[in-house]
Amino acid sequence: MFKSTLLNILVERGFYNQCTNEQGFDDYLYDCEKSGKPAVAYCGSDPTGDSLHIGHIVPFMMLRWFQKCGNKPILLVGGATSRIGDPSGKDKLRPFLDEATIKHNIEGLKKSYSKFLRFDDSETSAMIVDNYDWFKNMNYLDFLRDIGTYYSVNRMLAMDSVKSRLDREQQMTFLEFNYMLLQGYDFCELYQKYGCRAQIAGSDQWGNITSGTELGRRRYDVELFGFTSPIITDSSGKKMGKSEGNAVWINDEKLPAYDYYQYFRNVGDADVGKCLRIFTELPMDEVKRLEALKDKEINEAKKVLAFEATKLCRGEEQALAAQQTAVATFEQGNAGGDLPTINAQEIALTEALFQLKLVASKGDAKRMIAQNAVKINDVVVSDTNLQLNASSAVDGKIKLSVGKKKHGLVVL
Repeated sequence: MFKSTLLNILVERGFYNQCTNEQGFDDYLYDCEKSGKPAVAYCGSDPTGDSLHIGHIVPFMMLRWFQKCGNKPILLVGGATSRIGDPSGKDKLRPFLDEATIKHNIEGLKKSYSKFLRFDDSETSAMIVDNYDWFKNMNYLDFLRDIGTYYSVNRMLAMDSVKSRLDREQQMTFLEFNYMLLQGYDFCELYQKYGCRAQIAGSDQWGNITSGTELGRRRYDVELFGFTSPIITDSSGKKMGKSEGNAVWINDEKLPAYDYYQYFRNVGDADVGKCLRIFTELPMDEVKRLEALKDKEINEAKKVLAFEATKLCRGEEQALAAQQTAVATFEQGNAGGDLPTINAQEIALTEALFQLKLVASKGDAKRMIAQNAVKINDVVVSDTNLQLNASSAVDGKIKLSVGKKKHGLVVL
């Protein structure tokens, strides 16, 4: 379909949503591919948290393929824009973060990036830049004169990120209204400094991306390209990346590898093919074979998905450990060693369920017990006031289960 290897991969694997100039972007990638000179593209993240989660990583998987095709990815952390907040899809102003929190979050994001991209001394090494470096000493009047003159307020009001907020009669501050100018300037700054010609992002960033491509055209007489992925949802229409209301975090310290594995092991049957395409690097022939499986056989595809997705994010060793724990827990009836674990001499059942994050609250724990959804060592319990102690243990351990998919251990 396309001349460039990258675009064919992205389309086949379901990453393609929209492009500012499909043919132009394809020509740019193909010319770089033929000449052996890396294309340069970036993806940005505001450090509002100290880890990415599954819902964030689709653009970074695109950058991974971008790099694998011989190109150079740039990761832009919004040390400056995080002080404002992207209004896209939001109903209110983002809380302000202090300097220490922003610094901490940036370090966490760098750890997330390193799971998907290669950092070395090669020409195609990924690099991380912070937009605070060019905004921190910028004069406001200079910015208004040099950049603000290229923006039409009429057009800005028509952007989805602004229009939808106003249509909902939700207040938007002038601070947030400026966000697209800053992101547009980022794009042009990366072009000036590093020859970056493309921005890759989720579809909710379309307005901010075109802010940059328009500024590039009008101020620097250069065509910059925007390429977006769809927002990935499950078969019920919910955004992927949440599990029982909790984010499925990328960084190890935020979520055990076993829980990451189990998220993919438990996706709906209709979502298996989509997840294999996006969250693994399995060849497409194998993806098509696995997604064609039906009924009980689809569980084998889910096991492959869970292992491959976990291997990519957490490494093969942790993926194997999570897989072995799942087999021991679900197929052999044992308490797998990688399950969420707490240590206690004696503890209330409701407290243990809460500490293991098998329930959202102690009240939730009582409701689940009353519904016969809680098991101790694979036996249903109904006593909401039960205390766990040595009498409940097997080999010094108590296995707790909520439903069929959530398990944890109390070690005495």
